[in-house]
Amino acid sequence: MIPFLVMLSSVLLIISFPDFNLWLFAWVGLVPLFFAIDGQKPLKAFMTAYFIGALFFLGTVYWLIHVTLPGMAAAALYLAVYFGIFGLTISFAINRPSYLSLFTVPSVWVALEYARSNIFSGFGWNLLAHSQSSNLIMIQIADITGSYGVSYLIVLVNTAVFFAIKSARKRKYSTFYPAIAIVIVFFAAGYGILRLNNIFTGMPLKVAVVQGNIAQHEKWDSRFQRMIIDKYETLTAASAKESPDLIIWPETSVPGFFSEGGDLQRRISVLARKANAALLVGEPRQDTGDEDLYYNSATLFDRSGKEVAVYDKIHLVPFGEFIPARNLFSFVEKFTKSTIGDFSAGKEYTVFNFIVERNQKGETYSQRLIKKVRFSVLICFEDIFPEIARQFVKKGANFLVNITNDAWFGNTCAPYQHVQNSVYRAVENRVNVIRSANTGLSCFIDQKGRVFGTVTSGGKSIFVDGYRTEDIMLTNTRTFYTVYGDFFAYLCILIAALYVLAIAGIQAKSARRP
Repeated sequence: MIPFLVMLSSVLLIISFPDFNLWLFAWVGLVPLFFAIDGQKPLKAFMTAYFIGALFFLGTVYWLIHVTLPGMAAAALYLAVYFGIFGLTISFAINRPSYLSLFTVPSVWVALEYARSNIFSGFGWNLLAHSQSSNLIMIQIADITGSYGVSYLIVLVNTAVFFAIKSARKRKYSTFYPAIAIVIVFFAAGYGILRLNNIFTGMPLKVAVVQGNIAQHEKWDSRFQRMIIDKYETLTAASAKESPDLIIWPETSVPGFFSEGGDLQRRISVLARKANAALLVGEPRQDTGDEDLYYNSATLFDRSGKEVAVYDKIHLVPFGEFIPARNLFSFVEKFTKSTIGDFSAGKEYTVFNFIVERNQKGETYSQRLIKKVRFSVLICFEDIFPEIARQFVKKGANFLVNITNDAWFGNTCAPYQHVQNSVYRAVENRVNVIRSANTGLSCFIDQKGRVFGTVTSGGKSIFVDGYRTEDIMLTNTRTFYTVYGDFFAYLCILIAALYVLAIAGIQAKSARRP
């Protein structure tokens, strides 16, 4: 029976995420896990939950195989440890249901999600909350609790369903557990409906995103440099016909390094002038100071073609953009299909500024409005770290841009899973998030988490080239989450810690009995 429950829980969780997007199943996906560890000793509970986690991650981050097969397997086996610790920790609560357990079980889950999102560089990919990214009503609480609040709700409902079924099987019917869960979900949904009916007002800004669709094997081949820059010039010129205020290219879209007065920098500067728009490009940057340092960067040119500012990526991808403790782990490069970079991490939370002019004319008046627009850039997987996005907004960014290159992962669900992170960054801070990806998914996300304006061609949104221009609304909203951050997650960590201490005390007292 246990193998069946292990498989059932894994499948229910996997199909809650892209490629399947059957988010409703996440609300019961942990129930088989609970039955599988019910009555089990702690070590067996750990192993049972660990196998569920391993199957879940193998089924959802399988796309890492396009970079490294051993790395994909190692990542899945490591991430499954958090499932195992969850099973181990809550086995006592599952075996002895109580009113407190209804709240401690989801607190333990959130504490472990927070841990895996931050320990060892952090990999907060496919958090349980992310399965609900298209369930707009339920994700609105993220502007208070962050994504962890949505994960908490899902685990709370799973726990209530399990306790209700367990009590019914023992003919001790209890409506308390589902009743409490229904009330909490009802209030969360009510808040969501309220927020979805809010109207955000501000100055409109027209933005164009460009999707070059450059094959990964061509990006750094000098033979394709002219073809790549020509393609971006063509797409940029086409988008400029719609008079955008800002045009955005993807991560490392510039096929080479800028040099003083060099051809690449000159061509992009001319492009910005011809488009009469600010132009943001992703580039690999070389800093030739006392020692050569390389950065994964975003550079902004204003409409006059002047380079305004540069942002160097703060949070690098371990074993992708650099090798941690290179002397110890240099062997890892032998198992990858491409060379691991040697980038340095940036240190500044850059907020870009550019000027937008609006001319208004009437029969009796002529008015010229000048507005300074402020935004920040999340490069590649930086959008999975809510604290980075929050810091940018706290520093004054009116909206966020995510430039990325998901070509590494082939024609898989990876780009769609990636977008789920950006949806939460938009809701948490009530800002627009604009995504420009080399091979997709390039799109716009509003302050309520709605995805719109996706670059498509022939019904496809990934591995196609094109551009899309949309209007966004600039706001200066500051949410509870923007101001206070992961307060809710810290509260869950405290509850989980008290729960573990209480269980340890009970076990110690039991061991002392003759």
